[in-house]
Amino acid sequence: MAPLNRDSGQQRGARHIWGGRAQVRGKLFIPTLAATRFNPVLKSFYQRLLAKNKLKKVAIVACMRRLLTIINVMVRENKLWNVKAQPVSA
Repeated sequence: MAPLNRDSGQQRGARHIWGGRAQVRGKLFIPTLAATRFNPVLKSFYQRLLAKNKLKKVAIVACMRRLLTIINVMVRENKLWNVKAQPVSA
């Protein structure tokens, strides 16, 4: 999820996600939408971001990154998903 900016000197442009692996972004979007509704870890993270007045799409992308990090750790440690082992407040 490579967010890149369009800054130049004093001008600050909008941030867009255009770098990184587009295939990974495309394949994570819908599962992340489902996870923000049904997964207690990502649901609380998403709700916290919305409470901080983040845009919904910005919050979704942050959840996509969080989900990708969790998946990478699960693969690296060869473990299955365990809600009790996931930090809810992180």
